[in-house]
Amino acid sequence: MKYIFNKAVKQYLKYRYRRIKRMKCNGTDLQRQVLVQILKVNHCTEVAKRFRLTREETAASFKSKVPLMSYEDIVTDIQCMMAGNTNILCSGGVTMYAKSSGTTNARSKYIPMSGNMHRYNHVASSWDTMAIVYKEDEDAEIFRHKSTIMGGAIEHIGAARVGDVSALLLDKMHWAGRPFFTPDFTTATMPDWPKKIEKMASICSEEPVVMIGGVPSWTMILCNRILEQTGKKHMLEVWPTVKYYMHGGVGFSPYRDQFRDLFPSEDFKYYEVYNASEGYFAVQDESNGEGMLLLLDNGIYFEFVPLNDIGTDRPLALNLEEVELGKDYAIVITTIGGLWRYVVGDTVRFTSLKPYRIMVSGRTKQYINVFGEEVMVANTDNALAKTCSQLDVSVAEYTVAPKHMTVNESGYHHWYIEFKHDPESIKVFAEMLDLNLRRENSDYDAKRKNNMILTPLKITVVPKGLFYKWMKSRDKYGGQHKVPRLANDDRYVKELESMIKEYYV
Repeated sequence: MKYIFNKAVKQYLKYRYRRIKRMKCNGTDLQRQVLVQILKVNHCTEVAKRFRLTREETAASFKSKVPLMSYEDIVTDIQCMMAGNTNILCSGGVTMYAKSSGTTNARSKYIPMSGNMHRYNHVASSWDTMAIVYKEDEDAEIFRHKSTIMGGAIEHIGAARVGDVSALLLDKMHWAGRPFFTPDFTTATMPDWPKKIEKMASICSEEPVVMIGGVPSWTMILCNRILEQTGKKHMLEVWPTVKYYMHGGVGFSPYRDQFRDLFPSEDFKYYEVYNASEGYFAVQDESNGEGMLLLLDNGIYFEFVPLNDIGTDRPLALNLEEVELGKDYAIVITTIGGLWRYVVGDTVRFTSLKPYRIMVSGRTKQYINVFGEEVMVANTDNALAKTCSQLDVSVAEYTVAPKHMTVNESGYHHWYIEFKHDPESIKVFAEMLDLNLRRENSDYDAKRKNNMILTPLKITVVPKGLFYKWMKSRDKYGGQHKVPRLANDDRYVKELESMIKEYYV
């Protein structure tokens, strides 16, 4: 029966792939249509009235009427919506909210997930992702076996259902898809992560899993626990059917070698997805290609603010047709679900303009620019991955902070690294990492010349498991939470230093 179902899905996805072709060829036209759709659906909302929006707004008039917004600008509206009020940010009422605390803000954020957002964005994008996979692999059998994902938990705040976006999507999964998911939904949305990992490992190890998804660090924890329980050498011995890994949320470069150890097969395919709490933005449309295809017909209108304009009085927001290759932009979205010119907090870089493909280069609040070096997460991820490959080393987690200049001493970047496989020499590793970062970022290289402004980076080796304990102590525990990679100050490393001292006492 599942064989027949998979065959039927395959035919549907061949038809659906036409959407992907349209996005590749007619992206700017589709974006104009999406803006019209959003205004048409939400023209009677309080926000539309507040900014005097009509159904006939052009991109230019829309930008002139609506300012860029942060979560703080709409938190009062969201609180009203969670209290049961309707037609505030989007048409109708909203009962589901994606919870996101981010990596630089301790307060939880609640992003509305309206019925329209679920249908036109999350569900549509999920099907588009499957269409891409089945296009690349004619023998795909995702709807014949099982898939699993490291999802979060769901809680209630009044009448609202709140959880990370993966948990909400699991909760709303269509009945036809449920037989192809493991574990059971009660286990998948358990709030106790240690117990969930233990139970998921036990259940999923007995299932014919073909696809897995989730943030790399938490997926590795699950896979390692499965190997401990089963005594197998790698995951292909546990799941002979497994072929795909959907990852996102953090740069994958530092984890790639570890996943190759877990899934030692040239046929195992990796797909990066950009599925944030605010929406499903992009998916890697070529498993061996660079960048993710922007999903331009799925209920989101995109704008892009040059990184240098962030924080200025009048930041310039570019339309899709105005962006350039190789430059970093803060991504701004207007969604059918009620986010209006919302600054997500991620920075992206275009890797292709025909079609429009992006990579996530960092966070607007995660960078180091104390000395004019403008180091982004993509720079540190790539430099670290190259160094690990050159020296046959594996890294579990890392974070970096600047050490400020003093009267008698130049500044430097201080790396805190938890190794999975330790290097033979930390000194050699640090030298190689510094060299690779200089090659990766010309501004860093300029500040490193002659040790005038920046001296070579330094490394503190973090005890194994300490990042895990640190995130738990910060109540940033679970699949949607990521270790902050970069900060322009030492607020994170002070916490780490304190825990390191306790560890060695």
